Amino acid sequence: MTKQRATSSEGQMIMVKASDGSGEFASYLSQPASGAGPGLVIAQEIFGVNANLREIADHYAEAGYIVLVPDLFWRQQPGVQLGYTPEDWQRAFQFFKGFDQDLGVDDLQATIDLLRARPGCTGEVGVMGFCLGGKLAYLSACRTDADVAIAYYGVGIEDALDEAENIECRLVVHIAGLDQYCPPEAQQKIIKGLAQYEGIEVHVYPNADHAFARPAGDHYHAESAQLAEQRSLAALHDEIGP
Repeated sequence: MTKQRATSSEGQMIMVKASDGSGEFASYLSQPASGAGPGLVIAQEIFGVNANLREIADHYAEAGYIVLVPDLFWRQQPGVQLGYTPEDWQRAFQFFKGFDQDLGVDDLQATIDLLRARPGCTGEVGVMGFCLGGKLAYLSACRTDADVAIAYYGVGIEDALDEAENIECRLVVHIAGLDQYCPPEAQQKIIKGLAQYEGIEVHVYPNADHAFARPAGDHYHAESAQLAEQRSLAALHDEIGP
């Protein structure tokens, strides 16, 4: 997304029941001014549902989507909201190491289900994710009934390419060419592994590093972020509107 913008809605936290009956987790809700539109679930980075993710949610709410950002670390510690200091990076990686990605995808499906049934939602729901969430967005395309999925610099997609045969929705994958978490060999594996499937598009941004779409981040790359957003919005519009 592009840098700071005014938001048209004030977000709130709502609760989502886990599908395995183990409890419930918070999810940040941001809605367009009309209160109606297609749904969009945004999967977090390793820093939790922090200010950056809430700003992105508000931005896409401005674009006409009812957005939910679920707290996917809730099984370890509810309400994680980290910044980008060295100390927060260390904590974030600890949460990442303790995270069960399979349960995370289940929680995304539960969030999709709740959003799809929410008054005002058209019933069509996409998933977008960044970093850890980028891998989860890819897995959502493989395992959930999302109508479209968009993965930004997902970490570890190359290790789950055997699941791509299950994808039935449109998938957009954004890869940062300079990403140390997805080195050139992994990038080529993803590109070649997904090239055989229709409805899947992979875009590489050669001058961008990991987290290039995080506003005000150290690796924010305006040109790449804006192009990726244009492609993301086009895919969302084509598949679910508005």
